[in-house]
Amino acid sequence: MEDDIFLPRLSQNLLKILDDNEYYDTTIEVGSDPYVKIFRAHMVILSYRSTYLQRILSTNKKENDGTLVHINLPNILPEIFQIILRYIYGGRLSLKECDTLDIIKILIAASELNLQELIGYLQIYMIKNNKNWMEQNFSLIYQTSFENNSFLELQKYCADLISKSPDKILKSISFSSVPDKLLISVIQSNNLQMSEIQVWKYVVKWGIAQNPELPSDPATFSKEDFNILKNTLQQFIPFIKFNNLTPREFSDEVLPYKKILPKELYKDLLKIFLNLHPDSRPNGIQNIDSKIITFQHVELISKWIDKLNSTDELTSTYEFKLILRGSRDGFTPDKFHEICDNQSCTLTIVKVKGNNQILGGYNPIEWKSDRSYITTKDSFIFSFKNGDDINEHILSRIVNENYAIFNDLTYGPSFGCADLILRGDSGHCMKDSYEKQIRGASPESDLHYGVCCDCCNYTIRGMRWKCLSCENYDLCQVCRPKLYIHLHPDDHEFRLIPHSETSDRAPQYSIHFVRCDSCNNLINGVRWKCTFCENYDLCQDCKSESLTVHGHPSNDHPNNHVFQPIGYPSYYDIEDDDPVICDYCESACSGNICHRCANGEFSIEECELFQIIKK
Repeated sequence: MEDDIFLPRLSQNLLKILDDNEYYDTTIEVGSDPYVKIFRAHMVILSYRSTYLQRILSTNKKENDGTLVHINLPNILPEIFQIILRYIYGGRLSLKECDTLDIIKILIAASELNLQELIGYLQIYMIKNNKNWMEQNFSLIYQTSFENNSFLELQKYCADLISKSPDKILKSISFSSVPDKLLISVIQSNNLQMSEIQVWKYVVKWGIAQNPELPSDPATFSKEDFNILKNTLQQFIPFIKFNNLTPREFSDEVLPYKKILPKELYKDLLKIFLNLHPDSRPNGIQNIDSKIITFQHVELISKWIDKLNSTDELTSTYEFKLILRGSRDGFTPDKFHEICDNQSCTLTIVKVKGNNQILGGYNPIEWKSDRSYITTKDSFIFSFKNGDDINEHILSRIVNENYAIFNDLTYGPSFGCADLILRGDSGHCMKDSYEKQIRGASPESDLHYGVCCDCCNYTIRGMRWKCLSCENYDLCQVCRPKLYIHLHPDDHEFRLIPHSETSDRAPQYSIHFVRCDSCNNLINGVRWKCTFCENYDLCQDCKSESLTVHGHPSNDHPNNHVFQPIGYPSYYDIEDDDPVICDYCESACSGNICHRCANGEFSIEECELFQIIKK
């Protein structure tokens, strides 16, 4: 309440006491030779702020002869203790200039001094603000978290990562220092979304890293070298699913290390793989005739067709039969309809020109040439941000079933009203009829631009809670229940601020100087231009809210026309002598704006269609 307005001044005064060279009664020797520093402090403050220091001071009380109490803290670095001491006196902690290693050191020091409030805060701060670093240095975080029973939040973070995203541990820069028991639990995980040959490579890489004296090339291994690696990896061999390899993978990646395999296992594997086609698999999944996707994509897409999670076991086996390839048959809509019309259960795969992105869609019903939208509840679209990595994917299932598939003689395979539309060697993506946008930046309708949470320092997404007692204090919905951690008075009231009050801070699309043919207002935002009518446009609101999806009920615009989303009008495309390269599509941009990405456009490098046949 009103009494809290005096707390900042109190904090300032206490920090001045810390910096004052008079009236202190305690000295603290911090660090070890050759780096030691002496701090001056006050017994009464230390005793009430740290139970650990209180115990030391109670057994080492100051004598009446004026002798100072002296404390030794050899396990803490002086610069770390300086930060903690200012927290003890002033209740302030500035971490903006600290790297993650320093924060870990502060956390360990806080644990030694039994500063429970600080221990909880630092763990949550790291998880919120340093997640990428923690993933890359998981081994250090894992070992630190389980060395101290107070680090419960870090222990939970590690357990969640092992359970939900174990592949991130294998890909971390500290992978080679992962403990053997942890590595076993990772490769056993059902959520490990990578091929078995990748798992095998990581295991071998880990084994060699444990024995740095070994050569990097197994062709130069001596008998002793093989024995060393065999002893290191023997506990992992039973958990490798060699039956999920192709004979080619077995020949290229496993045979060079055959001497580390148990003899019986090696003989059994030879019997299996010698009788198979080089690109087939013992589990029945054949290699796919594709220049874009691999068997890993096939496995994952097969699960999506059966509406399984990515971690589930396959329940069906499908043949992916190539029926069209753009570089071979041409990219024209005419060729697509000639080959694919009346074909059902087809998969469209697109390699985006300029980067490694893969887009795709599954249509369970027949393609037609008539101008129409077809209803289905089983279609889906998807994308892989990095074509070779199946982990970074977006799966988007149909939401508006009546507009799942668009058929027209002048269009190639098209999904939804705008979600994945192909026309010749180009296309566009913008969320409309499917649940997620599969390419480009996701819509930020729930992002409070310019307003950061005063606890985690992230821009607030979703619910924004504004303190009614403080002039400028906001919390996100995650940090709102954790007032005790970030030291905000728990008797302050908070009000939920709607997104509309901060949406004016968001970046705006261009004004198009074109009027909406439904509401007659100037279009500000995304302009939806009919690709069949010479001059018909809708604004975002009329496009989204109309009962007939593509037109307001008050007009007679046909509801079987497809619309092109335009974020920025074409007259912005001016020549630029020094163009900027877009980080997303990797193409040159004019005026520091990538109009192609803003309009959801992309060029096609390769396109393939497969008929999916259930075996």
